Amino acid sequence: QVQLVESGGGLVQPGGSLRLSCATSRNILSYHAMGWYRQAPGKQRELVAHITRDDSTKYGDSVKGRFTISRDNVKNTVYLQLDSLKPEDTAVYYCNAKMSAGPTMYDYWGQGTQVTVSS
Repeated sequence: QVQLVESGGGLVQPGGSLRLSCATSRNILSYHAMGWYRQAPGKQRELVAHITRDDSTKYGDSVKGRFTISRDNVKNTVYLQLDSLKPEDTAVYYCNAKMSAGPTMYDYWGQGTQVTVSS
């Protein structure tokens, strides 16, 4: 059973910072990749960042240079540091884990945490 538990969302002013955490019930290295997606009202869910088992990272174009993803293999937790936040970063942020089983890749999701950037 895969459990992903997010924390760290909240209300922050433009230019501020937040750190999101996603703790998993499994050995984090059992996943092909873990990461974060976000969904704003009326918009599609989009990739924010992910990190693969071999530490390769990928970021969405709109967050490059402002957000940083990292992983703690002992705590089985992935983090997303959000800096220089903008109002357009307001969304529900979802933790994602990808696990392969043979040729099939499965996606697992957390419950989501709200990030609101507003003055």
